[in-house]
Parts: sequence; structure tokens; C-alpha cells
Amino acid sequence: MDSNNPVDVIRELINTNRDGEKGYQDAAEHAKAADLKSFFRQQSGERARFASQLEAELTKLGEPTEKKESGHVTAALHRGWIDVKQGLGGGDHSLLESVEKGEDAAKESYQKALQARLSPSAVQIVREQSQAILAAHDKVKALRDRRAA
Repeated sequence: MDSNNPVDVIRELINTNRDGEKGYQDAAEHAKAADLKSFFRQQSGERARFASQLEAELTKLGEPTEKKESGHVTAALHRGWIDVKQGLGGGDHSLLESVEKGEDAAKESYQKALQARLSPSAVQIVREQSQAILAAHDKVKALRDRRAA
């Protein structure tokens, strides 16, 4: 990603959110606890909304959005690993550990984006989304810690 190129920065965040959307969908399918299923579904929807907001920013920059960003290959591999672990009997705690790793990657993507050269409207969107990502990360971590006790 070229941090001096706003299009690259926004595309990276779109991919990050598509990864989160799919990762949370996958987690919702594997979770045993109803509260986790609900939380994961809500987060998946929020990540889809974030990606759509960022796609609108691409349009403002004159970039076509007909090419839908689909996420990163490494995230797809991570989701496959989660499937294997859950198939081998990993419970909700293990699932939360995996989700937290995804959230760590999202936090890093947003931290980099906040250092990039973006338009004022894009900066506002990225700041707001970043705060939501941090809150979700903290909640996932708290849920994981509660399930470990």
C-alpha cells in the first residue's frame, strides 16, 4: 500500500473490512453461545457498512467501484484455519482468540491509514470507523477473557 496514494489506502481498508465481514460471518456460524452469534452477526453487518462507506469515498475520487474488493488472501487462509480448529473441537474461547487476531490486523490497517494523506471527508470516516474497530477489539478481548476464567 502506498500511503501517499489515497486510493490505495482506501482500497486497503475496504479489503480489511471485507475480511472482517467474512470473518465475523464465519465466527457466527461456528459459535455455540447465542450472545456470541448475535455479536458476530452485528459486527459482520457493521464491517459491510464500513466497506460501503469507503467505496463511496472511492467514487468521490473518481475511482470505479464496479470491481468489488474481496479481502486479503491471508485472511481467507486464517478463516480456513478457524474452520479446521473448530472442526477439531475448538470452543468459543478458541474462536474468540482467532477473532481477536483478525481485529489486531484491522487495528493496524486503520492506524496506518490515519497516518496517510487523505481528504478531510475520508479522514473523518476513517477516524470514526477506527474508533468502532477499537471498541470491537476490546469487546472481543473481554469476551475471550471471561470465557477463559
